[in-house]
Amino acid sequence: MTVTIGRRELLVALGGAAAAWPLAGRAQQSERMRRIGVLMPFGEDDPEARASIEALRRGLLGFGWREGNNLKIEYRFVAEASALKPAAAELVALAPEVIVCRSSPATTALKAATTKIPIIFTAVVDPASIGFVQSWARPGGNITGFANFEPSMVGKWLEVLKEAAPGITRAAILFNPNTAPNRGATFLEPFAAAGLGLRLEVNAAAFENEAELASMFAALERQPATGLIAMPDLSTALHRDRIIALAAEHRIPASYPFRYFTSRGGLISYGADTLDLHFRAASYVDRILRGATPAELPVQQPSKFELVINLKTAKALGLTVPDSLLARADEVIE
Repeated sequence: MTVTIGRRELLVALGGAAAAWPLAGRAQQSERMRRIGVLMPFGEDDPEARASIEALRRGLLGFGWREGNNLKIEYRFVAEASALKPAAAELVALAPEVIVCRSSPATTALKAATTKIPIIFTAVVDPASIGFVQSWARPGGNITGFANFEPSMVGKWLEVLKEAAPGITRAAILFNPNTAPNRGATFLEPFAAAGLGLRLEVNAAAFENEAELASMFAALERQPATGLIAMPDLSTALHRDRIIALAAEHRIPASYPFRYFTSRGGLISYGADTLDLHFRAASYVDRILRGATPAELPVQQPSKFELVINLKTAKALGLTVPDSLLARADEVIE
């Protein structure tokens, strides 16, 4: 059967179709590609770097930002702290609309490179005292973000270490003054106070390069019943495999600030969920791309913490982790 459509009906039909199908196409064509930068102070193949980037992407996707579709991301991965400054300058020269970075040294490098491009940091300790923001509630400049620790957290690291290794009578805190928050001062005073409360003799263990780590661990081994705290510091993160190996070699029980230490063989860790920080950073990227400014976005505290215990490492050190501590763990690695 042949159906005849008059000219008027044909024009109406075509007009309706034109109104329907080009709408999505016009929306896609008119939606311009937005550009952001990411400065990651780890090598591109580092598992923590890959997981952090994936968490950020998942967060962005939840707000409708799809990489390669309506969002272009410029990445800079840096495996050495000394390379942060040129990497920051490269990103700033590309003029992205916002830059996401991780760690205090990365934020410092970007802060020196631009006062105009919005910067969102993650995994920074006490950003107000460092000078990244005027206050947590009112950042006041082009920088805001997601902090990971208060200085008092060092007391918790010492407590869980003492629970896991009750025989220790002294503890050292490991850091690089060139990359640690406030050259390490942020944590040293509360570390001393926490040691006093736990009746532990405490001291600082500062290093400036990987070559100094071996001699430092050898010196710690010569002090019986010594435990170790790794400060949240870019250098301890970058050299984590070497630090974990030396702690095992010299049979020194150690407490770490992030899960990615225990997952690679460290004894125990307690700290903020770093992947959650990157996931949440996407909300600030979205708000800035839609017109907000960092000055009006308060610094946020971590919302997820995780206690992780590596029982294989405990056994190698001859430690029996008490059930009370195991019961509080978010993850036990066996």
